[in-house]
Amino acid sequence: MAVLKIIKAGDPVLKGKAKPVAHITKHTKKLLDDMAETMYAAEGVGLAAPQINESLQLVVLDDGSGLIELINPEIIEHSDDMEEGTEGCLSVPGYYGSVSRYHAIKVRALNRRGKTVIYNAEGFLARIFQHELDHLVGTLFIEKADNLQKVD
Repeated sequence: MAVLKIIKAGDPVLKGKAKPVAHITKHTKKLLDDMAETMYAAEGVGLAAPQINESLQLVVLDDGSGLIELINPEIIEHSDDMEEGTEGCLSVPGYYGSVSRYHAIKVRALNRRGKTVIYNAEGFLARIFQHELDHLVGTLFIEKADNLQKVD
């Protein structure tokens, strides 16, 4: 495994739509491993493949309950109620802002074995999912944030 370079805001890969993973290969699994190691080394709670310069629909996240790996994730249901919460991003270091997100979501994805998995997430975990899935469509949290602030 390896700690990879995290791409910063302004790089075009962060503004593009990530490609679906057509086949889960050894390379896919190594990317997931490297992404997890990179996320933990950076003390983040989530990382999407575009953040490591790979335009693929891959996400890793951990809200403190254990690593979740997602291949080709999509939100298939969401609550009507929204919550404001403070967010930051490994690709936008030092900036934080308030972002409105769905309180609860249901996400469908593939795991590293190619099996369909469903996650029902609420609160902070739902926020992480939504933040990371935004990366797969070229959206950064700073585009949605109110009260954006730089913290040194």
